[in-house]
Amino acid sequence: MQKDVVRLTHVLLLALVLIPSLFAHAISSEEVRRWQQHSRNVTITRDDWGIAHVVGKTDADAVFGMIYAQAEDDFNRIETNYLNSLGRLAEAEGEAAIWTDLRQKLFIDPVELRKNYAMSPESLRKLMDAWADGLNYYLAKNPNVKPRVIKRFEPWMVLSFTEGSIGGDIESINLANLRAFYGGDMSAAATSDETDKLAEPTGSNGIAIAPKNTVGGKSLLLINPHTSFFFRSELQMTSREGLNAYGAVTWGQFFIYQGFNERLGWMHTSGSVDAIDEYREATIQKDGKYFYRHGSSERNVTVSVVKVPYKTAGGIAERTFTTYRTHHGPVIRREATSGKWITVSLMHNPVEALMQSYGRTKAKNYDEFNRLMRLEGNSSNNTIYADADGNIAYFHVNYVPRRDIKFDWTKPVDGSVIATDYKGRHTVLELPNLLNPATGWVYNTNNHPWSAAGSSSRKKADFPAYVDSGAENARGIHAIRLLKDTKDFTLESLNAAAYDSYLPWFEKTIPALIKAWEKLPVSNPLKNKLADQISALKGWDFRWSIDSVPTSLAVFWGDDVARRVGAAARQKGMYLEEYIWYLSDSGSIEQMLESLATASDKLTADFGKWNTPWGDINRFQRLTGDIVHPFDDSKPSIPVGFTSGNWGSLASFGARPFRGSKKWYGTSGNSFVAVVEFGPRVRARAVTAGGESGDPSSKHFNDQAGRYATGNLRDVYFYPSQLKGHTERVYRPGN
Repeated sequence: MQKDVVRLTHVLLLALVLIPSLFAHAISSEEVRRWQQHSRNVTITRDDWGIAHVVGKTDADAVFGMIYAQAEDDFNRIETNYLNSLGRLAEAEGEAAIWTDLRQKLFIDPVELRKNYAMSPESLRKLMDAWADGLNYYLAKNPNVKPRVIKRFEPWMVLSFTEGSIGGDIESINLANLRAFYGGDMSAAATSDETDKLAEPTGSNGIAIAPKNTVGGKSLLLINPHTSFFFRSELQMTSREGLNAYGAVTWGQFFIYQGFNERLGWMHTSGSVDAIDEYREATIQKDGKYFYRHGSSERNVTVSVVKVPYKTAGGIAERTFTTYRTHHGPVIRREATSGKWITVSLMHNPVEALMQSYGRTKAKNYDEFNRLMRLEGNSSNNTIYADADGNIAYFHVNYVPRRDIKFDWTKPVDGSVIATDYKGRHTVLELPNLLNPATGWVYNTNNHPWSAAGSSSRKKADFPAYVDSGAENARGIHAIRLLKDTKDFTLESLNAAAYDSYLPWFEKTIPALIKAWEKLPVSNPLKNKLADQISALKGWDFRWSIDSVPTSLAVFWGDDVARRVGAAARQKGMYLEEYIWYLSDSGSIEQMLESLATASDKLTADFGKWNTPWGDINRFQRLTGDIVHPFDDSKPSIPVGFTSGNWGSLASFGARPFRGSKKWYGTSGNSFVAVVEFGPRVRARAVTAGGESGDPSSKHFNDQAGRYATGNLRDVYFYPSQLKGHTERVYRPGN
């Protein structure tokens, strides 16, 4: 063994001498020693789906091994995520990404993150160190992998990306308005973020079932994130220090973002809390300097110089920006009506957020999990929870600033008024959380929390309006329909519920459409033109399937009617489906029927007939490992029955035609899906969109596609005994 270690040292040192261009610094013998030590302490087992089960002596060893395994599967996505989070995307993609980088750099400062790293608890620094070591070791061992920009990872970098969604709150800032302010291009300013077409909803589904509503007397959890496809890795990380977690990891992070351990599980769903606020600043310019009013005083506007490097044909160029900030936050735009500067306040607590994100993977019971929520490092996610003790819970977003309720926080507030400053933060006890509700279930579908447990839900009137600004959605209506009064859940029936084919959005809109057609006089050309289509819709049970013609008609009609009347519905303060019913009752029916005619014509033009089955249109295709994926009607693809979440499909599949295609290809929605049963032993089933590997030459690039498209989840090998007979290879990082 000792000879092997010495030989490995010599090989590594020789390799590092031969390939110095990989790193911006000389590799020290101490760094090599750390790499060797971690590698000796880590075992990676790949199961027959290519999923990594990483076992380390310490937590830091497990982090080293899991990030190494991620890099093996898709280093490109890891680097790209950090190019985004660090504001360095333009260095790889050129001038078009300058404004994305500037937006990120208003909040992400390497100098500040280095200080945060230095002040972090030692236990957290060890994990960050191991993360950087794992990535740098991977690059040293794989000189054929050519990073686009980041040739060396430093531990502090991980603090730029501490939640599971790229950009997080920062992405809420409108790039066009940012460009108009800092680029001087007023024509770039966005006039409205609304479109008449229904945008694909982002977010997720989470459901927890109490033991009293299950056949086996054990709590159940559905983990169903809706993201862009191939956004997360699936893996298990274990150590002798009490870590044993399985689930979905956003590429480049070192914690299980949505998953479970042997005692409990957690599912994050994007929330609608008002945790981001805009301030209208009263700025003054004196002697070439900027000030802003705050009460009776004037304060200096903080002025900074931000440099954004970007790639050109001739090498790296650079744009320099002068940016402005008040104590509320950075200036992000100019208000169109008043011309005043608008600043934004949002959460930026990277150390607390990372401690919370990693800490929950090791929690063993509800009390430990709840204590982690008190770090208040989560500004965007609700959490659905279940454990082996029989507890289920709903946790609301836990970063909620305390504000004066006399102001409308959905709009910019006057930053010169001292009363608009935050009054600290709400404690976890002051938020609409739920523990073991009488109904025996909790859920969230990115809707408000006021129906999270049916009749046992918290009351909206008991909380400030800013605690949640969301509404009910079609997926929420669907979830309640499945959960209410159901007492015999099993792991298998929860799996089936996650793919239940009902589309509640059409429950009232299709009858309204039929009613509109029936009102038409026989002399109207649409009466005859749409007779067969109406007949097909009359017999529809509002359920999707790959063989369903009414699903095709309904989806194409829903898209077109949204384009025609979406703006009018918003002007009346109605949901689109409410407005369609209103049109039917009011006699304003032409637009509804014209949309059906347009949908029918579109189907005929693109697929040869209006009565085209949904599976011939709605497809899953994975051809390359590119982040921006190409699609091709002439290449193999498979049918998918489930639809956009807009229509209430719990299994969400955001698809559309792409340039040169007629078929609709999915790019977002169901990504990782798991159902988990907690008891003396964990039992789980899961599936990942496509496959674990980002390499098209790997057999694990697309080996789960068929299961994904049909909801046929596979067994999770959580225990070593379950891996027996399902092991593809066992190795140490770098060997």
